[in-house]
Amino acid sequence: MTANDTRRVVVTGLGAVTPLGLTADEFWANLLAGRSGIGPMTLCDPTGYPCRIAGQSDDFNPGDYLPAREARRMARFSQLAVAAALQAVADADLDIAREDPYRVGVLLGNGNGGFPTLEENCRILADRGGMRMSPFFFPMVLPNMAAANVSQYVGAHGYNSTATTACAASNNAIGEALQAIRHGVADVMLAGGTEAGISQLGLAGFAVMRALSTRNDDPQRASRPFDAQRDGFVPAEGAGVLILEERQRAVSRNANILCELAGFGATSDAGHLVQPQESGASAARAMANAIADAGLNASDVDYINAHGTSTPLNDAVETVAIKRLFGDDAYRIPVSSTKSMIGHSLGASGALEAVACVKSIVDRKIHPTVNYEEPDPECDLDYVPNQARSLSVDTVLSNAFGFGGQNACLVFRRHQP
Repeated sequence: MTANDTRRVVVTGLGAVTPLGLTADEFWANLLAGRSGIGPMTLCDPTGYPCRIAGQSDDFNPGDYLPAREARRMARFSQLAVAAALQAVADADLDIAREDPYRVGVLLGNGNGGFPTLEENCRILADRGGMRMSPFFFPMVLPNMAAANVSQYVGAHGYNSTATTACAASNNAIGEALQAIRHGVADVMLAGGTEAGISQLGLAGFAVMRALSTRNDDPQRASRPFDAQRDGFVPAEGAGVLILEERQRAVSRNANILCELAGFGATSDAGHLVQPQESGASAARAMANAIADAGLNASDVDYINAHGTSTPLNDAVETVAIKRLFGDDAYRIPVSSTKSMIGHSLGASGALEAVACVKSIVDRKIHPTVNYEEPDPECDLDYVPNQARSLSVDTVLSNAFGFGGQNACLVFRRHQP
């Protein structure tokens, strides 16, 4: 089934809380400027760990969106999600109180749930006993609670779910929200992802895998996707939410249609639990499936927003996968990594990258891959090094590849009335 056989889906609102800004517009402006949001890690004590830097939303204040009492009962990943969702609803000029609330749904991606809260309560359990733990422990730490809290605060009673496919989670959430609208399950979906897992527990887990950058003395230059000197990813947090609507409905209410969400493809490497398939075959198939689902050809793609983690193997394999699908045409297509400026926000990364993709189409600009200084012979595509580029972007492919070999790709395109 292709987009031509189903109800078309458009994007009408954006919300974002990121290390580079607390709104989608601020985030986008800083991406175009090539600024880095990475600095010293302060959300937990990184003493003794090889990585002591992170992309943090340091200026975020949950009190700007939530009553203080309610904020205290939410883990940070839920707070970020509610903030991004409320922004997106406002940006879409969507009055859910005037809608059928059972036709408005929420689908968010998340990798870790409330890791910092989990760590804190494990310490309480060990030091003071289990009966001193917070009675809100489960409502705070479960990964589905971000979507639950968003539905409560926006009044959405429809389809509600959570994708937990690691670093592919947001793309899975947005893609499955697309399918929900196409198949008549919902008319409006709040879709995206959230992550706030910066904690010693998360830091230790990635550190012992040697997955993290150790460029602590130069944090703004630490995340360097596709560069020959990349040495690992930088942990980050954030949340992004898109308002997706059935196209005719959006037109009827005179919504500001930003672009169309046209395609979704997903595959599994069915191989190693944490390393990507070196042939790139399954990643290439996910990209191909998304393009076909949009009713397009590979030659229609104008820009690729890469997974681009800044780890040696992932960036090389993504390059292989792109060349496997596009052949010589791969050298025509600009490819850039949002993670070069904000780090890797795991389950939220696809949502933040989706915001950048939509903005690329609206503004006809693509943001750079910063810190690209020394070419890697294995990574030989056009990575838009260090400077934003003006480009008439009509079709964008967004990649996300997660632990477990779970691949999810999205296609956004300029809205064609």
